[in-house]
Amino acid sequence: MKMFKTRTISLLMGLTLGLGAASSAYSQESLEDVMKARGLTQKDLLAAAKTYTPTGGRDEYMAFSSGGQSGHVIVYGIPSMRILKYIGVFTPEPWQGYGFDDESKAVLAQGRIMGKDIVYGDTHHPAFSEKDGEYDGRYLFINDKANPRLAVIDLHDFETKQIVVNPFFKSDHGGAFATPNTEYVMEASQYAAPYSSDFVPLEEFNDKYRGGVTYWKFDNKEGRLKPEESFTFELPPYSQDLSDAGKNASYGWGFTNSFCSERYVGGIERGRPPFEAGCSQKDTDFLHITNWKKAAELVAAGKVNKVNGSYLITMDQAVKEGLLYLVPEPKSPHGVDVNPKGDHIIVSGKLDSHAWVYSWPKIQDAIKNGKFEGKDPYGIPIIALKDALHTQVQVGLGPLHTQYDAKECVVYTSIYVDSMVTKWDYCEGKVLDQLNIHYNIGHLLAMEGDSVTPDGKYLVSLNKLSIDRFNPVGPLHPQNHQLIDISGDKMQLLYDMPLPLGEPHYVVAIKADKLQPAVRYKSGWNSRTDTKSEYATRAGREKVERDGNRVHVYGTVIRSHITPEIIEVEEGDEVSIHLTNLERAQDEVHGFAMYSQNVQLSIEPGKTATASFTAEKAGVYPYYCTEFCSALHLEMQGYLLVKPKGYQAKATEMQEGEQYTQADYDKQVKTNVETQGVIDSVVAFITSHNYKDFPTVVALVEDATDQLGFATEAKTKAEEYAAKGDYQNATLWAGQWWQYQVKTADLGLRAKTHLEENGAKKVK
Repeated sequence: MKMFKTRTISLLMGLTLGLGAASSAYSQESLEDVMKARGLTQKDLLAAAKTYTPTGGRDEYMAFSSGGQSGHVIVYGIPSMRILKYIGVFTPEPWQGYGFDDESKAVLAQGRIMGKDIVYGDTHHPAFSEKDGEYDGRYLFINDKANPRLAVIDLHDFETKQIVVNPFFKSDHGGAFATPNTEYVMEASQYAAPYSSDFVPLEEFNDKYRGGVTYWKFDNKEGRLKPEESFTFELPPYSQDLSDAGKNASYGWGFTNSFCSERYVGGIERGRPPFEAGCSQKDTDFLHITNWKKAAELVAAGKVNKVNGSYLITMDQAVKEGLLYLVPEPKSPHGVDVNPKGDHIIVSGKLDSHAWVYSWPKIQDAIKNGKFEGKDPYGIPIIALKDALHTQVQVGLGPLHTQYDAKECVVYTSIYVDSMVTKWDYCEGKVLDQLNIHYNIGHLLAMEGDSVTPDGKYLVSLNKLSIDRFNPVGPLHPQNHQLIDISGDKMQLLYDMPLPLGEPHYVVAIKADKLQPAVRYKSGWNSRTDTKSEYATRAGREKVERDGNRVHVYGTVIRSHITPEIIEVEEGDEVSIHLTNLERAQDEVHGFAMYSQNVQLSIEPGKTATASFTAEKAGVYPYYCTEFCSALHLEMQGYLLVKPKGYQAKATEMQEGEQYTQADYDKQVKTNVETQGVIDSVVAFITSHNYKDFPTVVALVEDATDQLGFATEAKTKAEEYAAKGDYQNATLWAGQWWQYQVKTADLGLRAKTHLEENGAKKVK
């Protein structure tokens, strides 16, 4: 301990004086030496230079990827392709305490289906909230295909705030897609099923199974979906797929793919060919066109009835009111993409080699003049292909998904079977470039590529089957995202990034400067409801309250202790531990884990989080901070003591370990005085500069001031015990005084370094 203190003082003083310069111990290899040793070409170096983000540098774009079977969302930077975060959405995620603290459990409980907790999700299609067709950086929506649900992620803190369950569907691939002002979020069903939860035999498939598309109303002020104001279009039992909302010229309309419009039901067990045989017989499927703006007006006017507690626009009503139309589309499509002007719509079919470009003016003209080639079996008007099509372009075998470039009329389409990306001009109908890649590609992503002002610059290829280009890790391979430079006439592959979490299905990317995430919460904050927590606790107000067998612990966490450090309850008690993080410094997160109780909290600065459990068995249950938060992180611990019923404590004193004398006390005080000198020099530097112009430093100074205040309290107690001649407690409190000083110095030095690195100026 003495050696530790001596080294700590030396370190603090050395940092203060700026004596920590590193030696030049690295070899001075030339660029040519590195290229030769690693077998690199100039092309390799150019690709590396385009993706390299130097130490301290930040990415231009942030990508938000579905996490597939993980039920999460993955966040990474572009062009560095560095993974930054996994966001827990439909499934628990321990690092964030998601699904372990009471607050996030309440969010997951919103996703219950038929009263059952669903802790698995298959995330597919993320979408940003929009303003005038531009990404506004406020919210991200994501769907769960396996259990038709939609979630809202607040990009203020990258946390899931809401989950809603579709009242009609049994699966959902086609979500989420936001309208241009985030009035609604589109969610289409996938596999047709009865709207009720009753058993309906497959023999009644055509009559009683249904598809659909839901328009979830979004409250832009509250940041929540409003199920009570949302509505669903009843659609035929085709398998609806992806959607896109119209923009500019086509504002107010929505477009949704379908496949298996043959309405075939397989069943090898019944002597029938499988689904895939009957779902690919027709040459075309149907693109659904829905008028959501007029539908919303009917809902507001009280002209739409509720079914299953939600507004349902039946096919008959949709046809009568002119809300729903069909147009043939290429076989087995996977994506419908509206161009920035909203006057063209591109659809590709996996079983076709062409991309089809539709003209919105031509479609409008057909609707206006009632020009239809007939109706489908459910009475929905069908616009003839010749009356809707602008052009068809042969782009390759197995075209899937299209994204728009910043250059007008230029798009990129993923080609699954040919394993390539095709760049083409949809106005003139000609191919411009093709790039072979090393996997079977699924979706692809251009920077802000489905907004009204795409950025171009980079393309990300979301690949499926792996060959593989990474070190082998067993039969289950990682997915792979490839970064492609599209700034020039020819596409250039830059980087391969493995993603070892689920099957990332689709990604959206936004300019990083549109995001303004918080670095701390308001003190005592419930991050899931975005309100002050009823269990928020201030320093010195910690307490334990009992009501029968219900025990509430109101505690705090701060470097480097949990208050209370000892919690005593009885066997059978229902225990809720509410912990508030008192820190204000950026990234001073504390965790809380407990032996055998399935407790794991992540408590960011300012947050209040709760762990509730039943103390079922008498015993000793250690708890500790899971986040390395300070030099004395390992000492940030405590005990839950669960006493047997009827236990009578014996009147004994706590056993002491080490015994301390006045000499020990005097030595500790001397150390403290030296440490205070370091603190004073750091304070002098900070206050002599314009530190108030740096919010990060202001927060660090606030935290340091708090710690110094705690140090003063400990100092007073040490001196009081010393005056009584109780050098045991005097020395211990003097040690605690020093601990607070060390934490103060740590914060101060972080603030000083920040000022030095960011050009702080001396105050005259």
